[in-house]
Amino acid sequence: MNTVSFWLSAGQVLNSIRLYGGVKRGGRMLRKKNRKVRVLFVDEKNDLVSQLAEYFTEVHFGDRYEAYSAGPEHDLVDCEMISVMYQRGEDIRHQVSKDFRDRDRLRDDEDYDFVVFFGKSVFEEWAKRTPWQGKQILCEIGSAEEFDATDDLELANCYSDLIDRVCRWVKENMSDTGRLELMISA
Repeated sequence: MNTVSFWLSAGQVLNSIRLYGGVKRGGRMLRKKNRKVRVLFVDEKNDLVSQLAEYFTEVHFGDRYEAYSAGPEHDLVDCEMISVMYQRGEDIRHQVSKDFRDRDRLRDDEDYDFVVFFGKSVFEEWAKRTPWQGKQILCEIGSAEEFDATDDLELANCYSDLIDRVCRWVKENMSDTGRLELMISA
């Protein structure tokens, strides 16, 4: 092997490393072969929709994604949602509400490939103030504030409908990072 062909081979190897190290190429995010795509789901108090999105992403696409959820504030995870999920055979009791400052459960480097905001008000208030410019997605999927229930059964049905919407959104959109890239709004 002569010196020129060696350097060509080394250059090709370096180019492959560069391409698969997480750089954008042709509008698509390429990632290291073993690195999962990192996604952060956000709602106001990290108590309902973002928790569901994190859970369903882990359940359905845990082999492809590192899923996190947080909010500008934290609160208790919605107990009614936990109960309805449990009745459906899904145990979400381990989920913990987190705010943006929670370094025990979120990434220290804040290096997320996508940040999905559930709710226009949270998006409008926080999108420009975060370090995640060019990676943010607005998704209006609903919230418990919209529920119009007059008894426990109706309330459980409202939660069940919201859970179904979040699960459907996760299955439809997390199956392909290209879909997520097309949804980026800030």
